[in-house]
Amino acid sequence: MKKLFLDDIRTVDMVYDKSIVSEFDVVRSYDEFVNYIHKNGLPDFISFDNDLGLDQHGEIAPDGYAAAKWLVYESNQNLLHLTFHVHSANPIAAKQIEGLLTNYIKHLKAGE
Repeated sequence: MKKLFLDDIRTVDMVYDKSIVSEFDVVRSYDEFVNYIHKNGLPDFISFDNDLGLDQHGEIAPDGYAAAKWLVYESNQNLLHLTFHVHSANPIAAKQIEGLLTNYIKHLKAGE
């Protein structure tokens, strides 16, 4: 099972049990997230942070919600069997990510 952890600061063991750290690939930015999926395909599980810091120009970087929107609208990946967790400390953004992915996956399952 492929697992992906999107977070600019946290390490996997700050969110999950230390015994499963090696099961995750870690990406630190929106661009790394997109590049990872282009290169490796969709993982079975994704753990999302939302706030991903600043980009190289000091501007607010694209966030975890942008990554989730990219998955739904641009990635051309079949999300039907994707499982995910949002570990963001930003409760409003966490609900946005959860809502987008949950509703989209429900929509896909309804069309089966």
